[in-house]
Amino acid sequence: MNKVFIVTDSTADIPDQVVDQYGIKIVPLRVVFSEQESYLDGIELSASKFYEKLGEVKALPTTSQPSPIEFMNVYKELNEAHPGCQIVSIHLSSGMSGTYQSAVLGKSMLEDESEADITVIDSKSASYGYGLLVVHAARLASEGKNAAEITEAVLTLHKERKLYFLVDTLEYLQKGGRIGKASAILGTLLNIKPVLSIDEEGVIYAVEKVRGQKKAMERIVQMFESDFAGKRINIAVGHTANPSSAETFVELMKTRFELNEVVYPNIGAVIGSHVGFGTIAIFVWPA
Repeated sequence: MNKVFIVTDSTADIPDQVVDQYGIKIVPLRVVFSEQESYLDGIELSASKFYEKLGEVKALPTTSQPSPIEFMNVYKELNEAHPGCQIVSIHLSSGMSGTYQSAVLGKSMLEDESEADITVIDSKSASYGYGLLVVHAARLASEGKNAAEITEAVLTLHKERKLYFLVDTLEYLQKGGRIGKASAILGTLLNIKPVLSIDEEGVIYAVEKVRGQKKAMERIVQMFESDFAGKRINIAVGHTANPSSAETFVELMKTRFELNEVVYPNIGAVIGSHVGFGTIAIFVWPA
């Protein structure tokens, strides 16, 4: 049976040890602070270093997607080293970035010169909201599943998992054009914590607004109880290089659920550029 390789991009925020364990191929996005200062996400700039820099700069950094050629080169390298292999490539929502489209173009460029077997999937999600799909795919690949079986399993898990983001401040969403300045100021004055999620088209939206961090966390737990009542679950709590904030939420979840797998991914520089310090992202899927 031909080997299956899993490719993704750096916004999946998968812990390094898991990437190494399963041999997941990461294509990095770029974080740009100025014309003279840009970094490959997760390679030249770690999450912790990014948040240090974020506190030192006035202007919000920008981000840029990998080029189609970068994807083509990764696919080509795998195809030449492992003739006849299959590749499943899972990427950041097309509703947030052109990364998925770059991967599609990279695939088409390689197919023009070879018979590479590549499946590109639009995760319609961000951070570990699709990182968990990538890890699931990699585990199935290690068990000998083929690309069609892996793709079907990924799409099924995508429907089953739920996610919510809780931002500490509305400043970064306002700077990134997600909300108006007046709303950001009002939210800060009233200590409003918007609970965010990602819709079926892969776009961030506000589920509801809650006053205060503690009440917002309780509300998120209530929503998970509605989705997973009586079920054993896996949970990942992403954080902005602040593990203690994630651990607090996990302890809260333990009072309501039987937890199986628990993951603490760092929210990397690209996603962090849009949500800022103090963000907590909670991802839950059936055990």
